[in-house]
Amino acid sequence: MPSHRMPSEADIISTVEFNHTGELLATGDKGGRVVIFQREPESKNAPHSQGEYDVYSTFQSHEPEFDYLKSLEIEEKINKIKWLPQQNAAHSLLSTNDKTIKLWKITERDKRPEGYNLKDEEGKLKDLSTVTSLQVPVLKPMDLMVEVSPRRIFANGHTYHINSISVNSDCETYMSADDLRINLWHLAITDRSFNIVDIKPANMEDLTEVITASEFHPHHCNLFVYSSSKGSLRLCDMRAAALCDKHSKLFEEPEDPSNRSFFSEIISSVSDVKFSHSGRYMLTRDYLTVKVWDLNMEARPIETYQVHDYLRSKLCSLYENDCIFDKFECAWNGSDSVIMTGAYNNFFRMFDRNTKRDVTLEASRESSKPRAVLKPRRVCVGGKRRRDDISVDSLDFTKKILHTAWHPAENIIAIAATNNLYIFQDKVNSEMH
Repeated sequence: MPSHRMPSEADIISTVEFNHTGELLATGDKGGRVVIFQREPESKNAPHSQGEYDVYSTFQSHEPEFDYLKSLEIEEKINKIKWLPQQNAAHSLLSTNDKTIKLWKITERDKRPEGYNLKDEEGKLKDLSTVTSLQVPVLKPMDLMVEVSPRRIFANGHTYHINSISVNSDCETYMSADDLRINLWHLAITDRSFNIVDIKPANMEDLTEVITASEFHPHHCNLFVYSSSKGSLRLCDMRAAALCDKHSKLFEEPEDPSNRSFFSEIISSVSDVKFSHSGRYMLTRDYLTVKVWDLNMEARPIETYQVHDYLRSKLCSLYENDCIFDKFECAWNGSDSVIMTGAYNNFFRMFDRNTKRDVTLEASRESSKPRAVLKPRRVCVGGKRRRDDISVDSLDFTKKILHTAWHPAENIIAIAATNNLYIFQDKVNSEMH
């Protein structure tokens, strides 16, 4: 569902997230807005046609602010959105910019009360002397209204920029991570949080790494993982100690000395980490690869997939244009058998863990037409070129897919390409296409 106007900076999508059923999909953008899409129910005329996603609600989540103590502007850009498990008819989500996390409640109203005894139709109080009889108010149907209200604001918890939030499986707490610290919050308490990780050295000149992402385990409320700019993952157990500076497990791949270069440390920085739905594995993305780690094996990943190895020879120019610092996300499908991550030129990659097949697909206007089939794309490096191949030198590095999401149960994916949101469905079968 691409929009057809020139993108302004504020329209650039900065996060994409399905809710736990996949019926709702939220996006956040650089202008501080959250747009929620709802899946239309299947139509009775065509029972096999899956519902499309339509705009359900749009609201301004964050506004630009100014930190007077530090003379710093705080951007309104939405860094992350996380849905809370649904507990009643209302939906709730957390959204965060660099500094402030907000809890939003989304409710529906399709009836309105009429026939009050003490108020007139406009809601003004009647003169009591004119009330001569009593009636029972009734609920009359009205057009559906979606109301979004801020329930809580969690501020002042972070000195540095928040890069991730994660809701705990206990449904009562969540954590937020910035470059140097991770805080644990109770969803009902806004004025204090507990610091559970602090890697800030006494002297900032001794700083060697920063926290890049963090996530709670999907089933064990005491476990969480955080990744670092040095390419390592630390699994922490909150039962062991209140402050989890001493990790329980360190997952790190030893560096191959033959591959060592000026860019080694930059490209090994982990930009995203995601537990599998089963809770057995972790998926990480660095600049050139995605890796699958087994929680029971720290020494090395059990699987490594090359996302765009053809860029290895281009790292110098990617460093000069700052693309080497791009933070790509990664996602599991519902059964943990396929993984997805973005690349440049509006390409995104899928890797089937069972068949070891991989595919490069493109999010484009052509591919977003109804019932269009996504054609695999190939990038070639020098030498012979097949028809439809794209040369590595003609890739557009301004078109990057950083944010992707996979429906929790079905083969529906959401791809954010700059200011356009693409939603692709596999209508034929449950295999990878």
